[in-house]
Amino acid sequence: MDEQVKKMVDEGVMLPLMEEFYTIQGEGFHKGTAAYFIRVGGCDVGCHWCDVKESWNAAIHPPTHIDAIVKNAEKYSKTIVVTGGEPLTWDMNPLTGLLKEKGLQIHIETSGAYKLTGIWDWICLSPKKIKLPEPEIYAVANELKVIIFNKDDFRFAEEQAKSVNENCILYLQPEWSKREKMIPEIVEYIMKNTKWKVSLQTHKYLNIP
Repeated sequence: MDEQVKKMVDEGVMLPLMEEFYTIQGEGFHKGTAAYFIRVGGCDVGCHWCDVKESWNAAIHPPTHIDAIVKNAEKYSKTIVVTGGEPLTWDMNPLTGLLKEKGLQIHIETSGAYKLTGIWDWICLSPKKIKLPEPEIYAVANELKVIIFNKDDFRFAEEQAKSVNENCILYLQPEWSKREKMIPEIVEYIMKNTKWKVSLQTHKYLNIP
């Protein structure tokens, strides 16, 4: 990467774009609704069960100018979801500012592991044990989505729930490879702890991106 491109990436004017696609949101509060996804490369959180590990290495994804990203996005949907990787690895202010100029609704899916940048209409915080969220994001998260891979994740979920704001919607979501084992445990847990809701990766059941 030449110095000029690197500077533009560092400033958030270009981003390592892994993929972009129009589909149905499969998870959380907005499941079942149409949205345009912008998947940004780069993540050092390193969840062993991550289903998009190809997003981790930003260097293999082409630096793409945000003008081009926004031009594509506005063709398809009024709702844009920025995901990763970990999108907050990068400065999200330029991208979200441009999307807002187009009158679009902007959502983010993030572990919160880095400083919150950007203008967001909806923040889905999905914290990870190995790199905890920056404290500031808890106050503004709209939904907390904790992935349940094993029984200890219920403890972690309760710890995280203590930090979010009172209006944040709380979700437990089974890790896909463990869903048959963990769904019954999640159901039992939520029936005893009714502040939580179930989130499923419905797009995988629908066989869509």
